[in-house]
Amino acid sequence: MSAVIINEVRKGFYLDSVALMRMSRTVADLDGVEEAAMMMGTPSNIQIMEDAGLLEELGKSAGGGDLIIGIRAVDVASVELARDTANEQLDAPAARGGDGEAWRPRTLRAAVREVPDANLALISVPGDFAIAEARKAIRRGLHAMIFSDNVEVEAEAELKREAQGLGRLVMGPDCGTAIINGTPLAFANVVSRGGIGIVGASGTGTQEVSCLISQYGGGISHAIGVGGRDLNSEVGGISTVMAIDSLCHDQATEHIVLISKPPPAEVASRVLDRIAISHKPATICFIGASELPMPDNATQVFNLRAAARAALGLDDNNQATPKVSFVSVSGRPQIQGLYSGGTLCAEAQVLLRAAELAICSNAPVPGVPNLIDANTGHRLLDLGDDQYTQGRPHPMIEPGVRDDAIIAALNNPEIAIILVDVVIGYGAHLDPAGHLVAVLSANSPPDAPLVIASVTGTDEDPQVRSAQMAKLADAGVQVAPTNADAAQWAIELINVAS
Repeated sequence: MSAVIINEVRKGFYLDSVALMRMSRTVADLDGVEEAAMMMGTPSNIQIMEDAGLLEELGKSAGGGDLIIGIRAVDVASVELARDTANEQLDAPAARGGDGEAWRPRTLRAAVREVPDANLALISVPGDFAIAEARKAIRRGLHAMIFSDNVEVEAEAELKREAQGLGRLVMGPDCGTAIINGTPLAFANVVSRGGIGIVGASGTGTQEVSCLISQYGGGISHAIGVGGRDLNSEVGGISTVMAIDSLCHDQATEHIVLISKPPPAEVASRVLDRIAISHKPATICFIGASELPMPDNATQVFNLRAAARAALGLDDNNQATPKVSFVSVSGRPQIQGLYSGGTLCAEAQVLLRAAELAICSNAPVPGVPNLIDANTGHRLLDLGDDQYTQGRPHPMIEPGVRDDAIIAALNNPEIAIILVDVVIGYGAHLDPAGHLVAVLSANSPPDAPLVIASVTGTDEDPQVRSAQMAKLADAGVQVAPTNADAAQWAIELINVAS
């Protein structure tokens, strides 16, 4: 019997991609459902759903501001139950202020009217509309955090120039992490309050550093995301410089940490010049950059662990020693890194490159070949990259995205060590360690590679870092205290085995 497909289109109904991915996964897990997706009707999303065999003519007719429900199931009863479940989720009211009333403002104007004292708008709408909404926000006197992606870089630069003229900070587009006055926004963690302010063009990098600072006994004043392209030549670091300026004037901030991939020379110079005129010390971590001239009040470090420790005035010579026997990786030449966090993947590349190991990656830092060009040596993959998440949830939301890669690695006789990151906190999967353990338990042969993991998060996060670490350790996973330690353990074990 052939599968049954059903489409439903909600005109002018928007929910952000994270919420829709979670709802889609709930529907897809129902008995009898082969595939399900709820997406905004952008051209790229329509193509994704069509390629997945989820669209009929009704779905193809949707516009960018319309929400499409697409479900494929084994029979009519299953598909109708799935559709009803999808609609129930979409119609569940958002709670207003905890009093149980249904509240979903339809416009920025309505939201501002409801919360007149707000000074920040978090914007998560389709990319085609994000700039327009952000412009409304800054013209109303609000700073803007833009979670939305798929925004043209020229539009980003134009918006940020206008915001700069108005004295308003724009975080993003594609800003996935921030902590403002102790409030986590988007993908973020519950960390201690303190005197360290972070400016991050990296989501998971900001998460790792803020969590480590908290674990080492420090605290965060603010963690300001700026979006991954802010330090590009086209944008020129506008938001980064403004964020640094804000932290320089913030009485609660005593030390500034900057996290980014290496910017172009002219942008790096602009940012460092602003740091130089500050009276506050700074730690600069351009992941993958070579040594650069620093202002007198700034220290350059080369990995996220070192950034957290330097911000607290600690040295970085406390690396933990792996407990595992060297014998366990002998006779197998390869490390395979399977990361959900792009900056965590970049940090591992920096450490393996510094150890003079031959590596390649789908998201290479400077000096590392792309695996398309040099698919040899140790492989470090960013599985949160667009090539792996088209039409699927990010692995921080749904770790199943990397299950196939893990299973393949477990059964590859060339692989000695599998490196994985587990990222917890708001927005992340509710039990990523439990999911990983289930995959390992069901698919590990007797001679499976050694698995080394780190957990980015805190014990105050909903998933509880120590509980996640315990689940992994109980399953035989070697749990490193940081992502950098995990990479260094792998280096040490491979070097001894060879």
